[in-house]
Amino acid sequence: MRNFVNTKEIFSKKLVLFGLLFITLSAFVLISCDSSSSTRDGKIVVANRADGTITVINVETDTVESTVPLPAGPNQPEPMYVFYIESQDLVFVDDRANNRVVAFDADDYSVVTTIPIGNGGFHMWGDDSEGQLWVNNDIDNTVTVINTNTLEVITTIPIPQDLVDSSGIPHDVILDPVNPTAFVSVIGVLDGEEEVPDVVVKFSTETFEELDRVDVGLDPHLSLAAQNNFLYVPCQGTNNVFILNRDTLDQVIPPLSVPGAHGAGMTPNGQRFYTTNISGGGTDGLFAIETATNTIAGSSNTPFPTPHNIAVNGDGTKLYVTQSGADADQVTVYTVSDGSPVPVFSSTVIAGLNPFGIGFVE
Repeated sequence: MRNFVNTKEIFSKKLVLFGLLFITLSAFVLISCDSSSSTRDGKIVVANRADGTITVINVETDTVESTVPLPAGPNQPEPMYVFYIESQDLVFVDDRANNRVVAFDADDYSVVTTIPIGNGGFHMWGDDSEGQLWVNNDIDNTVTVINTNTLEVITTIPIPQDLVDSSGIPHDVILDPVNPTAFVSVIGVLDGEEEVPDVVVKFSTETFEELDRVDVGLDPHLSLAAQNNFLYVPCQGTNNVFILNRDTLDQVIPPLSVPGAHGAGMTPNGQRFYTTNISGGGTDGLFAIETATNTIAGSSNTPFPTPHNIAVNGDGTKLYVTQSGADADQVTVYTVSDGSPVPVFSSTVIAGLNPFGIGFVE
């Protein structure tokens, strides 16, 4: 009996030790998998406006993984911009020539569906928490709002009539990730035949009504970060960057002087804003602005003359820039860091013809 009890105790202890070992190994595997998942580099997706394709770039290797054509339509597809919705794992690309948005599966880039938009689709932006994607239509002078969960159109918002009557058209758009608001830049505004400041209009993402507006520089684009309450507005036509309070639309500081300020990119931690100098021929083609102080950290040259749109990878250590133009096909890559915020040129990736919009896909 005594030997039986001892054997049973030994067996029980072995079971406990085996269980602890199994739990430890399982935890190690889970931690390893989670670490791998959290640090994976993701993809950069480029909309090639002139050849109707998107290019998928591996961020770890900076090589092209695939080139995917947009589905055929009545007209040659004209992909413009890219936006990724993580909750649905979908990549949205607007097709200007066919008045639609194409939703791609982010795993294999198969087409999930197409969604109708207005005439003249251009810039677009989404917000996962709102479940919305806003697409500017600069021929119809409207904004199409898409439900990113149901993949159906929620509403179509007309640009304010007084701005349309003054020749204004919608251009860039961005959604506030912490407030139910969206911002749309309206460009080309005239007073008679005289060019006057362009306008940023603030809309509600709940009622879709105009809440406020402010005059800025000429040809404004938009960027923001969840970590602060600023709206960054690079204005190519007036060579400056406006920095606005998102609540009041008041200027935080006088506009920063940046030549040809066009493309807009923000690091995931919100610490740096990057803009391209689209008209400088590559000299001082990229500017870095520290958002804590709203000062210019510095600039760097680009190897090609027309730096256009910007995407930043998931940990904010790489910057990707489309070098647009009718015969262009390059995306340039730069390294950045908290210690060295000014971009340093790293490599070039060959994309499709006239790489235009660009986005990061986790």
